Amino acid sequence: MAEKKARSPAAQGFRMPAEWEPHEATWIAWPHHRADWPGKFATIPWVYGEIARKIVPGETLRVLVNSRAHEASARRLLNRVGVDAACVEFFRIPTNRGWTRDCGPIFIRRESPAPEAAVLRFRFNGWARYPNWQKDDRVPERVSRALGCRMLRARWGGRDFVLEGGSVDFNGRGTLLTTEECLLSPIQARNPKLSKADIEQVLCDHLGVKKILWLGNGIAGDDTHGHVDDLARFVEARRVVAAVEENRADPLGCRR
Repeated sequence: MAEKKARSPAAQGFRMPAEWEPHEATWIAWPHHRADWPGKFATIPWVYGEIARKIVPGETLRVLVNSRAHEASARRLLNRVGVDAACVEFFRIPTNRGWTRDCGPIFIRRESPAPEAAVLRFRFNGWARYPNWQKDDRVPERVSRALGCRMLRARWGGRDFVLEGGSVDFNGRGTLLTTEECLLSPIQARNPKLSKADIEQVLCDHLGVKKILWLGNGIAGDDTHGHVDDLARFVEARRVVAAVEENRADPLGCRR
């Protein structure tokens, strides 16, 4: 155990920052998987264009695209909505569906012995539900190579650990928020052979957290089976905002 901990990112001084801490860029993948927006895809690139327009005044936008043609299409739309091209960087890294919050790189950082940001590489398996995930699963390592930064693999018991970014939230001071439905349920099980104690140890060792707050279930009908990011989020180090359905008869409400 001591040998394992000596190699863990947390033991090396890495931690997962809160989303509101200073950062260099925001990552998105330009939309292309029409089945995610049945009957509505024509409007979706324009929605992404508006997202980009809000981001670029404050920071760099990094965009994953599948090909040269895909990039050209994105550039044309961003130009039409008035996005400053100097603030956008494109990376030709193919995706299946491109939900970067879940399959994209998770960046951890440390301040000593020298400031460093690294990619923490969790496995992605399509939320243990969908078959088209192989390209998405390779996004972190490809981003790591493109940026020239170190990649650390999240493993336990000789196996890669599966985790999506939307299943966890952080306050930047050592506390993690998640749900039992997503990480512990045998339905859509990401790491079916691991106990709750095993999973907590992986999260602490790799993300530098010391406390894990377990909520019960996520929102009914969520195809991720319990992601915390559409239920409750840290907005400050000591404050959480949660969505609550007061009507207990609502079958699609938040279950308590």
